[in-house]
Formats: sequence, structure tokens, C-alpha cells
Amino acid sequence: MSVKIRLARHGAKKRPFYRIVVADIESPRDGKFLEIVGTYNPLPDSAEVTYKEARVKYWMEHGAIPTDTVKNLLKKEGFFKNAVS
Repeated sequence: MSVKIRLARHGAKKRPFYRIVVADIESPRDGKFLEIVGTYNPLPDSAEVTYKEARVKYWMEHGAIPTDTVKNLLKKEGFFKNAVS
């Protein structure tokens, strides 16, 4: 089973709110997922990102691949500076 760390869209029309989820590659964007590991709110002036560092690290060690968007969000939050590659 291939796993990705990606965004799932929630919120009302024109008021997006995203969850950072770990999901199987074959499941749809807003469909079934394995675990919620964070959130992303793009609406405030400085976008708000929260995530569970330990869980993201766990899933990446077990083969989960973050999408480009999630990777950029985690870089901005300093995740890859703290993570041991």
C-alpha cells in the first residue's frame, strides 16, 4: 500500500480550510484517510499551519511521501531542519 501525506479540503464555499492527512494513493482527495496529522488555514494574512511533528516523522519513516504542497508547508514551518534525513 502506497501512502501520501496530502491536503483534504473542508470548509464552506470560498472559505477553504484544509486538513493534512495520511491517505492511500488510490483514495479520493476528500475521501478515506488513515490519520489526520495537521491543519492548514490559508485565509488569515499569515497562513496558519499546525501539525503533529512526531506523527509526520513516524509516517515518513514508514514510507509516506508528502505532496509538493505539503512539503512546502512543512519546510516553511521548519520541519525538515529538525528532521533527521
